[in-house]
Amino acid sequence: MWVRLGLSTFFKQPLALAGLFFLFMLVVSVLSLVPLLGQALALALLPAATLGLMAATRIANSGQFPMPAVLASAFAAGRERARAMLVLGLIYAAGSLLILGLTLLITGGAAAPAVLPDPAAVPVEPGASPTPQDLMLAPEAINRMLVSALLHVPLGLLFWHAPALVHWHGVSPLKSLFFSALACWTNKAALLYYFLGWAAVFFGVALVLVLLGSLVGGPRFISMLLFPVAMLMSAIFFTSLYFTFRDSFETDEGQPPA
Repeated sequence: MWVRLGLSTFFKQPLALAGLFFLFMLVVSVLSLVPLLGQALALALLPAATLGLMAATRIANSGQFPMPAVLASAFAAGRERARAMLVLGLIYAAGSLLILGLTLLITGGAAAPAVLPDPAAVPVEPGASPTPQDLMLAPEAINRMLVSALLHVPLGLLFWHAPALVHWHGVSPLKSLFFSALACWTNKAALLYYFLGWAAVFFGVALVLVLLGSLVGGPRFISMLLFPVAMLMSAIFFTSLYFTFRDSFETDEGQPPA
């Protein structure tokens, strides 16, 4: 149901919701380029940005057009809640960096290649340089991604509802993490169906791309469409997040905080 609500709401305002998601990705990408603290700043911004996308979904679901300013909703609801959202972001950044360190420790990697292996260690033909695909499909890279994904599960459960609880309910950062994890555990069956539903959607989209590629342009056609389609599907996924929160907590469907 949450998957269906995400899809239907997205297509009520596809340009607005896709544009907001692309703007969010652009801001995060630019912040990541800042030397030294860039990646930490980008990670710290994710809870607030996620809340902004949830607020945009709420507006779109009511039949209105979400404006770009909605992305900053987390910092427009008063000083106290803005400070709480910043604290939540710092906790998330610290948790993500801790997971990165644990991933590298478990997989025996160096600090520089966070996920991708050393290009010199990737087997390729003599005289050839490894392509990005070679790096991504290397056993070391796959191992690191699997370990990182497993370690991110508890972090994701803690933060699944936390930004919305801080913003719309005024819950403190630490309490929001507790109630988020508790709600995820209480609704574990619904969340499992939710993730299975999205897995089916992504698999179906990938299958369509492969079929189109075989009929039209082969691997080059698929690679050309892969990034924009992935971004579009990610935007729709983020649109569905609001409904997992709405149906897990009793919310006032009147005017949300700014």
